[in-house]
Amino acid sequence: MYTQLKRISFNCQLRFDGERIVIEKWDRMAYSAANCSLKRTLDIIGDKWAIPILREAFFGITRFSDFERTLGCARNLLSERLSTLVEADLLARVDYQEPRQRKRSDYRLTDKGRELLPVLIALLQWGDRWTAGPKGAPLRLKHHGCGGKILVDVVCDKGHSGLHARAIEITAGPGALLAES
Repeated sequence: MYTQLKRISFNCQLRFDGERIVIEKWDRMAYSAANCSLKRTLDIIGDKWAIPILREAFFGITRFSDFERTLGCARNLLSERLSTLVEADLLARVDYQEPRQRKRSDYRLTDKGRELLPVLIALLQWGDRWTAGPKGAPLRLKHHGCGGKILVDVVCDKGHSGLHARAIEITAGPGALLAES
């Protein structure tokens, strides 16, 4: 039984723990980006209109005409993007009908869509810091309960906050795929 670390050709350390081989050191080049969660997410929300649509949904906009008015997006493009967000289960299409009017749809955030709130706030924070005009941020987000400023932070599950890139160790997850050589 091997218990010592062995160096192999793709610059990664492996250890046999008695049942399986365990990767001890992350070697980015040893893994494929084909199933990257970030890429798959950006395939859904990475175009020009997805984030603004979600922003408006978080602001309470639900009707097509209101999305169109606040975004200034062409109707055909808006319809396509709303359909994509519905297909991805970020928005739900809910039919309604006002008296003597044709049936229409509201677009409401799903649980999956609401989980993007920290992402939108992080992008907003970054934009406020690096792209705001000379007068500063156009929006302020406050906690409804106490009035405190809303912030997004990188934290670990042990309670450490304010983590930066060099404080983060990257390891292969259960879905990692080895790169083809």
